[in-house]
Amino acid sequence: MGNLKPGSTYIYERVDNTVFRREAGQTEREVVGYDHRTSDGRPLHEHLIEDKLWGEIRRTAKTNITLQVELDRVIMLYHLINEDKSNTPHHPV
Repeated sequence: MGNLKPGSTYIYERVDNTVFRREAGQTEREVVGYDHRTSDGRPLHEHLIEDKLWGEIRRTAKTNITLQVELDRVIMLYHLINEDKSNTPHHPV
């Protein structure tokens, strides 16, 4: 954004994953960025925030036995669900 004109008003527009900028009253626009999305369609920054949260949960669990027990249960459930999706019947426990 180094080429902004002092006193000008800019309009930012998004088309698909591309962000454009144009000066108010003008039709010509320029690419100023991209909205990076991951395979599930969410913005990359949401994944980064979620990863940070899980990191904080794992670090806290090292000193909080209750949280560690629950985290171990979630990990066990995850492994059970993904063990053999095609042949393993599942039911609520």
